Amino acid sequence: MPCMTPRHIVLVAFDRFQALDLVGPAEVFSMASRSTNRAAYTTEVVAQEREITSSSGLRLRPDRSPGSCRGPIDTLVVVGGEGVPAALAEPALVRWIARTAQRCRRVASVCNGAFLLAEAGLLEGRRATTHWAACPALAELHPAIEVEPDAIFVRDDDIYTSAGVTAGMDLSLALVEEDLGRRAALEVARWLVLFLKRPGGQSQFSAQLAAQIAERRPLRDLQAWIADNLDADLSVPALAARACMSPRNFARAFRREVGTTPAAYVETARVEAARMALDESQQPIDAIARRCGFGTVETMRRAFHRRLGVRPSGYRDRFRALVEREAA
Repeated sequence: MPCMTPRHIVLVAFDRFQALDLVGPAEVFSMASRSTNRAAYTTEVVAQEREITSSSGLRLRPDRSPGSCRGPIDTLVVVGGEGVPAALAEPALVRWIARTAQRCRRVASVCNGAFLLAEAGLLEGRRATTHWAACPALAELHPAIEVEPDAIFVRDDDIYTSAGVTAGMDLSLALVEEDLGRRAALEVARWLVLFLKRPGGQSQFSAQLAAQIAERRPLRDLQAWIADNLDADLSVPALAARACMSPRNFARAFRREVGTTPAAYVETARVEAARMALDESQQPIDAIARRCGFGTVETMRRAFHRRLGVRPSGYRDRFRALVEREAA
């Protein structure tokens, strides 16, 4: 195998950073070197402080300060976290990011690290994303940015932005695939027990995340069973029988513990499964409708319109357009 010069990754951090925003990408790039048996990447952490503490209390000694960061940089990654507002109030750091970006092949942010890229003027007139909870603020503070609140990550030329926390690993896997090929990225994902890959255009806020997990085990187990048996009879009487409860008591208990009715929960679970199938496969829509328990395309269409405001075919077309735009 021919020798290659390692691509140098610089991770920009600050006090009260989000640990996974930094450690997640660092592990992906490190594993890319280890799993391929070649020095694919080197990484270093840059911060103004001699020691920084994550929002979870982990302490880290950065490799160097911004002023002492010399030499070529392949990829500059600005992490996020609770400390972003304080970092934004440090003009020297923002100026350093703006200057350093000019000598990098590509620049990326994880989570609300996008606000630092925006403050540095790197996102003007571009598409970008951040943590779903911070997207409205990014759009309001920087109206020249086309904020995409549903994306896991967004590529606009040589600028990459990702959604929150674990999405930084999705973005890093995409960068590894871009650099080393899909086989290498698959190997990294396998070693890190990750999916390869949630495509950038996939929704970062799964509909099922809005539901609660039931307190009582019979209902909690039933929730897991529903996810694995979407094409089964999931009517209230059938679910109540499986939970060994009367339909009336089951409906009351389910709504109290899960925060939604059984029917609404089932429909949400089916829409989520169908959405993922539309993202990840070329299966015909009628086959997906049957597999996910809708029975007919029309039933699935009505559920998609209620939950997502779009037809299944429109969702698939929109998703493909986003993926193609990222790849361009």
